Amino acid sequence: MEELLAPMEAAGDPARFFLGTYLRTTRAVGAAIDGGLFEDPQWVSDWDVDFAELYLDALEASRRDPASAPAPWREAFGTRADARPEAHVLLGMNAHINYDLPQSLIRVIPAAEFADPVVLGRRERDHERIDEVLAARVTAEDVALQAAGSRRTVVDRLASGLNRRAARVLLRESRRKVWVNVTALHAARLRGPEALAARVADLEALSAARVADLRRPGPVLLRLAVTGFGVTLPPG
Repeated sequence: MEELLAPMEAAGDPARFFLGTYLRTTRAVGAAIDGGLFEDPQWVSDWDVDFAELYLDALEASRRDPASAPAPWREAFGTRADARPEAHVLLGMNAHINYDLPQSLIRVIPAAEFADPVVLGRRERDHERIDEVLAARVTAEDVALQAAGSRRTVVDRLASGLNRRAARVLLRESRRKVWVNVTALHAARLRGPEALAARVADLEALSAARVADLRRPGPVLLRLAVTGFGVTLPPG
């Protein structure tokens, strides 16, 4: 990510906004692992790498052939270059949390661990502990986006405190829905590869459709704190 970020910044590539946020968050997760936050630090480390690879694969696919990236990432990478940095970050978060994260978790939690309540409980608690890391990053990331050139109106500045609280709320809400979707993907996995692929396709469509709400004008973070940021797979 460091190697990718430097040329993006030099070129003024708008993809730098999400990548910069993600790189700083990854460093924070690494520090939390070293600091003993998690019950199973090795598993969290392995998961963190797997999760990042999904983003990096989507970025590489988009640079090679934009149409080959998954639909939520096509929306994120296709955002207008002159959109506010927050818009690029929010659309990247939608693709990476709502679409990538359930897939990563299903990859690093094998079926045997789902059948073991003790291990599965440990996995779920470590998943929830990431919320502490993300919540602690909200203010710093807001400052970083301002430094990156985010245009702030008087109303934006007055609402900054509310927006930061709203960001913490929507991050918790979306990650809880992620775990619900992980359970749905696991149930599909037990039915076979075709069933799992169909549910992943459902998740892709839901995450891509979420973009319309993210692009609506108005106080996006405050609205999402009320209506929700995450997506939930329907029964199936």
